[in-house]
Amino acid sequence: MLGSLVSWSTASAETTSVTLQAISKSGKIRIGYREAEPPFSYRLPSGEVVGFSIDLCKSLTDHIRQYLKLDKLDVEYVMATPATRFILVKTGNIDIECAATTNTAERRKTVDFSYSNFMTATQFVSRTEDGISSMKDLTGRSVTSASGTVNIDQLNQINREQKLNIAVIPTKNNEESFELVASGRASAFVMDGILLAAMIAQSPDPSKYRLSEETLSEPEPYGLMLRHGDTAFKTLVNDSLREIFAGDEIKALYSKWFTSPIPPSNMNMNLPMSAALRKAYAAPVEFND
Repeated sequence: MLGSLVSWSTASAETTSVTLQAISKSGKIRIGYREAEPPFSYRLPSGEVVGFSIDLCKSLTDHIRQYLKLDKLDVEYVMATPATRFILVKTGNIDIECAATTNTAERRKTVDFSYSNFMTATQFVSRTEDGISSMKDLTGRSVTSASGTVNIDQLNQINREQKLNIAVIPTKNNEESFELVASGRASAFVMDGILLAAMIAQSPDPSKYRLSEETLSEPEPYGLMLRHGDTAFKTLVNDSLREIFAGDEIKALYSKWFTSPIPPSNMNMNLPMSAALRKAYAAPVEFND
């Protein structure tokens, strides 16, 4: 059992947590996933849902099962997009979103987040042949980003402040944005650097694309997204994550998804763990900005 979990009885925690009540009653936890967001959360051609965030949530699910003293806890995967993920959490259609969602002060007004499980920054991808290296080079061009993301807000803000006269093209998802760049209909795609690196790595010819060195943000944390105000459930999730982060499990998960070939194409991110992320794992805290 979990040594560091909250000291309340299971019955007391269930009483104070709408999410734990629902999980205990149904014997099922609903996990939100992304259709194509490697290496964090994606569906294989076989239909299996995999990824770094998914593996974290699988481990959390077993912790929750033990805490609720259930013999079995089934998992139902619910597909979420950048535009639908917040409403799915708010309405209780998913219990926890396991993808790559940035924890911000604005978002914490309506949803909650777990301890940080990854750190990244906003960058952009362009075609190598276009010779674009900075935001200034995008002046007067078309630039795309997915609706409902922090990144499109950052793009719009920089566009206004620097008077770049960029035509911003919002899309439904990251795949659509990347295709706009690949086809030449947009000059750049603004998104989290780690997600862009993954999309470049799994493209037919990665040499055709250039990931910007310039960042549009400070390092930003990803967290697992939870229902707002369900303190008992968030405490259980965070205490479970603290145990995962403290042992060898997190090192094995990171190695599996960021420094090793991953399915279905054996893409390898070749991304060693950053100092900021090692610090986040060693001393997890509630993120406040």
